[in-house]
Amino acid sequence: MNVQLFIPCFVDQLYPTVAFNMVKVLEKAGCTVSYNTSQTCCGQPAFNAGFWGEAKEVCNKFLTDFSGSDYIVAPSASCVGFVRNYYAKLFEDSSSAAIAKKTAERIFEFSEFLIHILKIDDLGASFTGKATYHDSCAALRECKIKPEPRQLLSKVKGLEIVEMNDVETCCGFGGTFAVKFEPISIAMGDQKITNATATGAEYIISTDMSCLMHIDGCNKHKHAGLTVMHLADVLASGW
Repeated sequence: MNVQLFIPCFVDQLYPTVAFNMVKVLEKAGCTVSYNTSQTCCGQPAFNAGFWGEAKEVCNKFLTDFSGSDYIVAPSASCVGFVRNYYAKLFEDSSSAAIAKKTAERIFEFSEFLIHILKIDDLGASFTGKATYHDSCAALRECKIKPEPRQLLSKVKGLEIVEMNDVETCCGFGGTFAVKFEPISIAMGDQKITNATATGAEYIISTDMSCLMHIDGCNKHKHAGLTVMHLADVLASGW
């Protein structure tokens, strides 16, 4: 199966290993992965900040960069959720409305693609440790992803998953929310760390590096000793 790879800005700039590990897993699952080096942002930051005109320019480029009929896979429910749920609104009553709708139907977050499209949940991964899982708001509320990452993690040899309290509560990042409402954002991040450490876990795993970036900042500030990991990093371990 041919797959187009979309790598979000922060993964490209700050966590490239996540992207490489996602490719590693997809290829092991039998996919032929292509990466358009012209790709940039999905447009979400500008859109969320209220700059819809500027966002539309970026989104137009996204539609061009990811033209075709192949599936688009990304290691970010946040970006996928934006394309899937907001492109139709942004391009309504325009000549790009149809292509925006079709693009939204072709894009998938990494875990849901493995489970629902490839129908695979065991990648032969092994990772020894105790971890807790963080549900990102975008995964839960915009992509309706809940059991998929857990199903994949349950097949990882040596990994113990324990659920934390208030697992569906926001970590406090929320993109520009963390900038505009820093004290509230930090308090929410601290609460997430408190709930995670109470499980006795060594690792926090999620589908979204944006959440994990924020959580890790709070983790280091509190000297909690947790290690954050993207799902792709865990699934690419041990082989």
